[in-house]
Amino acid sequence: MANWLNLEGKTVIVTGGVSGIGKAVVNEFLNQGCNVVVSDIVEEKSENPKLLYFKCDISNREEVENMVNFTVDNFGTVDVLINNAGINIPTLLVDKDNPKGKYELNDSIYNRVMDINVRGVYLAAQAVGRIFVEKGSGVMVNMSSESGLEGSEGQSIYAASKNAINSFTRSWAKELGKYGVRVVGVAPGILEATGLRTLAYEEALAYTRNITVDKLREGYTNTKTTPLGRDGKLQEVADLVAYISSDRASYIHGVTYNVAGGKTRG
Repeated sequence: MANWLNLEGKTVIVTGGVSGIGKAVVNEFLNQGCNVVVSDIVEEKSENPKLLYFKCDISNREEVENMVNFTVDNFGTVDVLINNAGINIPTLLVDKDNPKGKYELNDSIYNRVMDINVRGVYLAAQAVGRIFVEKGSGVMVNMSSESGLEGSEGQSIYAASKNAINSFTRSWAKELGKYGVRVVGVAPGILEATGLRTLAYEEALAYTRNITVDKLREGYTNTKTTPLGRDGKLQEVADLVAYISSDRASYIHGVTYNVAGGKTRG
């Protein structure tokens, strides 16, 4: 059924596409016959002529513009942009037990998360958006998070950055729709483990919630607030992203899809 979406030959940029959700999305677009450029801080190589890597700091305007130019030079244009690159550093706004300690939000953490999660999306969207507007077509998918819709204990700056992405999606949809450009958001909830879920991340998040790492892990696969009673699969997110990027979704615009198994506030 690969041809059902009619994505063959389309050129896609996936930021943060070396691991996690991004890698699953990259593989799905390759399965659909697309040309894919992966923008990431990790340097990779590929023997597949349809898959190219470009080492890029997504928060650096010059590097982002060079990455987009690289894509056009190799594949002629850009048809889809997946704004997936992101970072999460769990912290508390105020750590009563250890003020100004390792797990209390500070300017350095704030700036790093916002630079990648918000500035990076803005820079990539603007650089690719110019191409979309000029040719009168294109799809932009902004990767948000269920926490951006609901908030998240110990992840306030991450949740805030992702809610900013939700606002980008709604606002840019109003601006770019008149040029035939669609903008859609995807907000995954708890997903299966990837290399991005490090022990350091788990220790930090567990600390902010005053629980053990083992207790934190219990919530990955079965939680009262997730009616489906399990974590999500990376492929389930990738399937939605591919569909949104296709003409099958040609009237879907300006909304953010929550892919979280029905998870709610409680």
